[in-house]
Amino acid sequence: MIIHLKNRSLLRVSGPDAESFLQSQFSNDISKINEQNLQLNAYCQYQGKIIALIWVFKIDANFYLSLPKELKNSVLGKLNLYKMMSNLQIEDYSEDLYQYGVVDEKIDGMKNLINNLAIFISQKKLNHDDDHNSWELNCIKNELPEVTSKFSERYTPQLLNLDIDSLGVSFNKGCYPGQEVVARMHYLGKPKRRLFRFTSDFNVFIGDTLNILNSKSLKSSGEVIRVVNFNGKSDFLATFETRHICDSIYLNDNQNQIVNIIDE
Repeated sequence: MIIHLKNRSLLRVSGPDAESFLQSQFSNDISKINEQNLQLNAYCQYQGKIIALIWVFKIDANFYLSLPKELKNSVLGKLNLYKMMSNLQIEDYSEDLYQYGVVDEKIDGMKNLINNLAIFISQKKLNHDDDHNSWELNCIKNELPEVTSKFSERYTPQLLNLDIDSLGVSFNKGCYPGQEVVARMHYLGKPKRRLFRFTSDFNVFIGDTLNILNSKSLKSSGEVIRVVNFNGKSDFLATFETRHICDSIYLNDNQNQIVNIIDE
């Protein structure tokens, strides 16, 4: 299945200092990117909160940054602010190249994202499916998080499981904005919340809260960050308190709307 990712923008970073500059800005080890793979990165502010999640890959020695359209101006503004005297160019290629999500297929030149998912960049429009929900559902099944403008600068990488198996964070690279906070959480503490996959027999929406009976927490135990609704049911990702994963979980204030955690 090939799906046009119309909701994503694409920036190109090129020039002699491109790699070292991105290495100083993003959470993962940019030096490990090659022509075949794609790397998930968090772009954090100085408190360690994620501004945007960015897919970084290379084509012909140039770096490309794929991110949600709604966060493009914010990210572009910060990159231009910090590049200072670096010898590089940052250009918006959103209208020059097509981005496609690839599910369970092999295409020459595609970049592996995670498990059965990849992306493909093309100069021309391809035959594709318009069912964006299929892409979202596969991202959710692979527990691949997304940060929209609603959640920008709210979560640390650990809350979205980016530290697990080095999915989106390297603890062996140099400094980047928020690195000290992210590293301190990794070495000195254990996250009270993590990202989990849930299902429900009713529609759920981004920003909905998850609660448990008799919780003593002063705020909700979880929050929906990515969701797909189909036939009156939902499959979604939410941050959630790890100590409550075995409890009865309900949506918002309705104790009759029970959601189910997927433990795979």
